[in-house]
Amino acid sequence: MQKKIWLSSPHMGGFEKEYVKEAFDTNWVSTLGPNVTGFEIDLKLYLNADSNVAALSSGTAAIHLALIILGVGPGDEVLCQSMTFSASANPIAYLGATPIFIDSESETWNMSPEYLEKAIFDRISQGKKPKAIIPVHLYGMPAKMGEIMRIAEKYHIGVIEDAAEALGSRYKGQNCGTFGEMACLSFNGNKIITTSGGGALVAKQQEHSDKAVFLATQARDEAPHYEHTHIGYNYRMSNICAGIGRGQMLVLDKHVDKRRSNFEFYKKSLAHISEISFLEETKDSFSNCWLSCIMVNPKNGVSRETIRLALLEDNIETRPLWKPMHMQPVFKDAPYYGANVSEQLFENGLCLPSGSNLSQEELDRVVNGIVNVFENNGVKKVGL
Repeated sequence: MQKKIWLSSPHMGGFEKEYVKEAFDTNWVSTLGPNVTGFEIDLKLYLNADSNVAALSSGTAAIHLALIILGVGPGDEVLCQSMTFSASANPIAYLGATPIFIDSESETWNMSPEYLEKAIFDRISQGKKPKAIIPVHLYGMPAKMGEIMRIAEKYHIGVIEDAAEALGSRYKGQNCGTFGEMACLSFNGNKIITTSGGGALVAKQQEHSDKAVFLATQARDEAPHYEHTHIGYNYRMSNICAGIGRGQMLVLDKHVDKRRSNFEFYKKSLAHISEISFLEETKDSFSNCWLSCIMVNPKNGVSRETIRLALLEDNIETRPLWKPMHMQPVFKDAPYYGANVSEQLFENGLCLPSGSNLSQEELDRVVNGIVNVFENNGVKKVGL
């Protein structure tokens, strides 16, 4: 069997060991230390905005804390993009609140501003004004933040950006993660950069980031003993993980460039197959191309699953697009506003191997595998 080609594997840059070694040498192996502070500063400078950063154990933790800071609690409602990973919605349920799922629009695959406003109007008419909005920059593609923020401001609802997949992406020149009142970043092993596991909360207000740090360190009040007036969480990032992150920040732009190069290679190499289309940038967006995604029109008998299973047979990992949250059994009773855009995306969409450490040989193998699927099913090489 040929060597495994992963969807998006960790990619070290060579500098990470220096920061981790420093943590060991100085015995900073806890959830405090210079790497944590340094990583937060690195992120703040990279985002190039008047934002404050709290390094945490995961992006999920960041969304959870952001919801708490916005006052979300039992019985409240939160508007959430349906086409996303479950971590965008789970923290809503942690707090006893109800997610209100919003369909995607077909251009960026992200939250539809049209259905967002329809949902807000309908919930308010029922006497249930939502407490927050969680749009997601899916696969690194910026959501239509101009329209989303105008709607949020019109109805005075706080925005928590899920930028877990979008570090390095920009909308109208502004970094994703700096539009909403707060945002989350993720540094899981498959993300654009990694800390092995980890995330960050980005906040416009210093008091919000300070409160996030307070809550993330078990909400310990200032006292010589352990005093607690709030429920806290063990959500702070460790100094060792932050050291990995500091090393990764030095190669972040290189990782973005390589993933964008992967996308361009796929797009050019598969352009002759009319049944395949790509998630592409709009005039307002710059995507980090965290994952290169295609839609497969099954008109000639080749479906998303035909391709996925054929590549799997060749030891190539791909993945269907996220199954929308309103289709998930765990959220089957949650309200949903939309048409069927996200359902169609899930039915026909596929994520291709996109790691910044992919070799040209591996990229060629992926493309050849896809081309062979169409040829073996009698689809002509249109355009060649």
